[in-house]
Amino acid sequence: MVDDNNWTGLGIGEMIEQVITKSLILVLGYAYPALQCFKTVENNMAEVPELRFWCQYWITVAVITVFEQIGDVLISWVPMYGEAKLALFIYLWYPRTKGTGKVYKSFLRPYVLKHETNIDRSLIEFRERAWALAVYYWNNCTELGSTKVLQCLQYVSTQSSRFLYQGVANEQSSASSSPGGILRFERNRQPRSLHQD
Repeated sequence: MVDDNNWTGLGIGEMIEQVITKSLILVLGYAYPALQCFKTVENNMAEVPELRFWCQYWITVAVITVFEQIGDVLISWVPMYGEAKLALFIYLWYPRTKGTGKVYKSFLRPYVLKHETNIDRSLIEFRERAWALAVYYWNNCTELGSTKVLQCLQYVSTQSSRFLYQGVANEQSSASSSPGGILRFERNRQPRSLHQD
């Protein structure tokens, strides 16, 4: 199988297979569990174990999605990779297997509890760096944007004054071509040497 995000070089059968697999992952991996979670939360008689199960499911899916963004590049070529992801999602929520509890209790919970302080510290540092980067780009973009707007306004003003000057020159040339216009413009215009004296 080729990278999920790269459709070039695929035959029509492989493209159809990827579309079907991705659609099933969206429906059975995200939409159906989201609906079940919504029903559980909105149910007036929601039971704590059910809420715990769906919270564990979404935590597990979030972790899988993060690692999937990295892992897809490396192992998406494995045959039936998309189908294996689909099977994993169904395994996680299927009522008979309820794999979420097993995955959460066996892998996710022990790892997070062991490294919780490091994860928290890393996330805080990442958030601070991301905020600093966002502020830096915001300042640069606003500065660049205001500079470009001023340059644009300056360009428009020079073009408009140039067009005004050309319009006056065209009026003068058209007025000087008519006999009455020659007299009118020549009467109003005086030689420079007279004004300097």
